[in-house]
Amino acid sequence: MNFYVSLFADAAVTSIRRYGPEGPGKEGDSAAKHDSSFTPSMSLFVDCADEAEIDDMFAKLSDGGQVFMPLNSYPFSRKFGCQSDKYGVSWQLNLPNGWSGRPLRKRPG
Repeated sequence: MNFYVSLFADAAVTSIRRYGPEGPGKEGDSAAKHDSSFTPSMSLFVDCADEAEIDDMFAKLSDGGQVFMPLNSYPFSRKFGCQSDKYGVSWQLNLPNGWSGRPLRKRPG
């Protein structure tokens, strides 16, 4: 969790719920074990506030992961990249051409 929280300026872990003796997992664990893993069929999409943010976030998420689309200019975006991080979570990072209809987050720092 700390890795992901470090990527976003206003992110914070506000609570953690752990299993008690009644389960469904081992007491003290925070997630049940399962046989499935992450796939690129679901990804998290982030509109970045500026070029410095998208460059920094792409570098951090790509480190130890896999790049599917390199960070570049595309017809649909001023700058865009798609990758999975070191944990297998897929991300799409976007620097919009213009107003996307979604409010942009404050840039870290």
